[in-house]
Amino acid sequence: MAHEKNKELIRRYYDEMWNRWDFRLINTLIASEIDFRGSLAVVVHGRDGFRNYMDLVRAAFPDFHNTIEELIAEGDSVVARLTYRATHRGELFGIPATGKAIEYAGVAIFRVRKEQVAEGWVLGDTLGLMRQLGAVPGARSA
Repeated sequence: MAHEKNKELIRRYYDEMWNRWDFRLINTLIASEIDFRGSLAVVVHGRDGFRNYMDLVRAAFPDFHNTIEELIAEGDSVVARLTYRATHRGELFGIPATGKAIEYAGVAIFRVRKEQVAEGWVLGDTLGLMRQLGAVPGARSA
């Protein structure tokens, strides 16, 4: 049943901590020495770095919402297929707020240790995100 416990941890991670911005859960759900690469290609170590990453995302997208499309657990790993939705309300990597609604896909791979997220590697369609924000031109038709 460890797989189900690990999946439940990741559900809480997204539903309670990220979607509700409940920073109090960082000490409960996140290992003190977490190694994390976020979907915006920011790499952090430790809870303080993780909290700073959450602050960066929240400043740009205060209504950021993660939808879990699928969870797969094997051993101490959990993989989540996700859809991210938000409104661009603050600066992101030098791009001023556009007010645009965005939606992009991602996949996250987590390693769980002692019932906490110890490692996270999140890959998001950041090219698609940047296109939606007008930072790069859209795809050309053939």
